[in-house]
Amino acid sequence: MSPNPPNLRPDLARAAVPDTRRDGQPTIGLVSLGCPKALVDSERILTRLRAEGYAISPDYAGADAVIVNTCGFLDSARMESLEAIGEALSENGRVIVTGCLGAEPEVITGEHPTVLAVTGPHQYEAVLDAVHAAVPPDPDPFIDLIPAQGIKLTPRHYSYLKIAEGCDHTCRFCIIPDMRGRLQSRPHAAVMREAEKLVAAGVRELLVISQDTSAYGTDWKGRETKFPIVPLARDLGSLGAWVRLHYVYPYPHVRDLIPLMADGLVLPYLDVPFQHAHPDVLKRMARPAASARTLDEIASWRATCPDLVLRSTFIVGYPGETEEEFQTLLDWLDAAQLDRVGCFTYENVPGARSNALPDHVPEEVKQDRHARFMEKAQAISAARLAARVGTTMQVLVDSVDDDGATCRTRGDAPEIDGNLFIDEDFDGLAPGDLVTVEVDEAGEYDLWGRVVTG
Repeated sequence: MSPNPPNLRPDLARAAVPDTRRDGQPTIGLVSLGCPKALVDSERILTRLRAEGYAISPDYAGADAVIVNTCGFLDSARMESLEAIGEALSENGRVIVTGCLGAEPEVITGEHPTVLAVTGPHQYEAVLDAVHAAVPPDPDPFIDLIPAQGIKLTPRHYSYLKIAEGCDHTCRFCIIPDMRGRLQSRPHAAVMREAEKLVAAGVRELLVISQDTSAYGTDWKGRETKFPIVPLARDLGSLGAWVRLHYVYPYPHVRDLIPLMADGLVLPYLDVPFQHAHPDVLKRMARPAASARTLDEIASWRATCPDLVLRSTFIVGYPGETEEEFQTLLDWLDAAQLDRVGCFTYENVPGARSNALPDHVPEEVKQDRHARFMEKAQAISAARLAARVGTTMQVLVDSVDDDGATCRTRGDAPEIDGNLFIDEDFDGLAPGDLVTVEVDEAGEYDLWGRVVTG
């Protein structure tokens, strides 16, 4: 019952497709790094390649060329991407680079001058052009078939559903808009078609992602609905699968989504990137400085949907952050009682405007604040999970092994949140099953339960 097995992590994904190559079929390997949004890009690239007659190799040795879909946000991610490119070059020799780090081609070619091509994020046509040049296609329309839902890098019972690309925010610590451009929302009908195909193929959970999910559709001129995310969420909820919303900025119209959660159309789960709580830090981040009103919004959301689970991420040690400002964040966390919390220590990102801010926080202070923040967050998580002992809930089975079943509640997203483990009477369970359990034990981040029968 190992949670989050490495082969399922989005940032370590390899193409898990059957090795059914015909003789002489051109074959491509793929390594996908970074966030779920990059994983969706990888799935689209693989689907297009399969449609053109390429086979997908599960290893370097069997590939005529390898695509490395990179991440380029943090220094650690950039180094991991460069190392992955170097590994692919060493093992295969013919490498095409795409993704976020591809927006800085000189970084890649400076380190690895022998790569075949470099393209930026979501430049699907450029990636395909590079593949065509390196390994010409040779399709057989009678053999090279792909499933209607395309090639997926996640388990078949859940799938990421990207509804938009880019972002209109100008946060000083972030270079995503520079990499991926301004907000570009997919048409409502196109999103629904993809979602319907996924559900028809057996997907039980749709994880809705974008850079700014609550802004979906606000880039459309002459739109009929002021906030298109609301009707989209309602329509997705009508398909019968779990619908989980990620990266939801706390705009006022988010309150219109909460009744959908209370009614069971959308999972009672919001992933909201608050980032900090002190108004001066938020101002230096170039983010809305409304932490007090945010607490009021949280209270209002929970009044409408008492089962709502809130997750968020925060940055500690942002340039200029004082001990008083950090203490304000801890006090805010006490008041907000968020269910799931992640925390990053600030680091400079090449090209980010925050690099030029004065009064950078010493590394040892950042690490101390990170430890103190996570200690408080862990205590809150443990208390909120302890309150679930004795309750009955529906869970989704992710995997089953000899020790038991690893599941997730409606308040747990894959890879980033906790799990619920079943270690008795699990023989008949399989990935993708929805079962009812009674919670009988709680830890700091995970739950344990037994199947309720009858």
